[in-house]
Amino acid sequence: MSVLQALTDAIRDSSVEVIDLTAPLSAETPIIQLPEPFGNTARFGLTEISHYDERGPAWYWNDIVTGEHTGTHFDAPVHWVTGKDGEDVARVPVTRLIAPAVVLDFSAEAAADPDFLLEIEHVKQWEAEHGPLPEGWLLYRTGWDARSSDQAAFLNANETGPHTPGISVSCAIWLAEQSPVIGLGTETVGTDAGAAHSFDPPFPCHSSLLGAGKYGLTQLQNLARLPVTGAVVIAGPLPIVSGSGSPCRALALVERS
Repeated sequence: MSVLQALTDAIRDSSVEVIDLTAPLSAETPIIQLPEPFGNTARFGLTEISHYDERGPAWYWNDIVTGEHTGTHFDAPVHWVTGKDGEDVARVPVTRLIAPAVVLDFSAEAAADPDFLLEIEHVKQWEAEHGPLPEGWLLYRTGWDARSSDQAAFLNANETGPHTPGISVSCAIWLAEQSPVIGLGTETVGTDAGAAHSFDPPFPCHSSLLGAGKYGLTQLQNLARLPVTGAVVIAGPLPIVSGSGSPCRALALVERS
C-alpha cells in the first residue's frame, strides 16, 4: 500500500484525526487595533453578488473584503521591515506549509497573568521533558482562543494598551537564531505580546522571526486538542502576489491509537 493511500485510509477510519485550528471568519472576527496615526486593517465583510435570484438564478456568491492579517492568518517574512527582502506569501515554498508541530502549554500561567511571557528557560525545561524542538512549528498555547468571540476580551486593552500573553525579547531572538523551528503559532491576535510595543526592541517576534525568514501563524484555535508532540500542521494561506500574509485554513493531523 502506498504512503498516501495509507494516510487517506487512516483519515477515513479516524486513526488519524484532522483537527481544525482555524477560527470562523466573519464580520465579528476580532481584529488588531493600532493607535493613531497608524493604519488599521478592515473587518471581514461579504457583499452579495447574487443569491438564486434575477442577478444569478442558479448560483449564490459574494465579494469579500478583508485584510491579509484578519482572523487565523499566516505571516510571511516580508510582513516586517526586518524581512523586507524575504519571501512574500506567494513565494513561501509549499513544502514549508506542511510540517511537524509541538505544543508548549502555558495556559495556566496566562490565566494567572495576561502579560505572561515565555522565556528561554521555559522552552529548555520543555525540551528536557519532551525532546528537542522540531524543524517545524512551535505552537504556543495560552488558552486565549476562549476569548475569540469577543473583540474586547480578545484584545484585553485598557488605558495602558492591550494585555495578552507573548514571548520575551530574549526568547524571540533565541527562537529566531538558535532554534530549528520554521515558525511560531499563537492563539492571540498576533505573534507578539500585547505589551510588545514597549519592548526593546519592540515586537520582537515579528522583528526576529520574520527577519530570520521564519513564519507566523496566529489566532489559532483547538490547540488543547493536540498532543504535546507528534502532530503535523498544514497551513494553507492564499498565494497573494506581493502579499505580506493571508487568512488561512490551518489543520492538524493527529495519530490516534
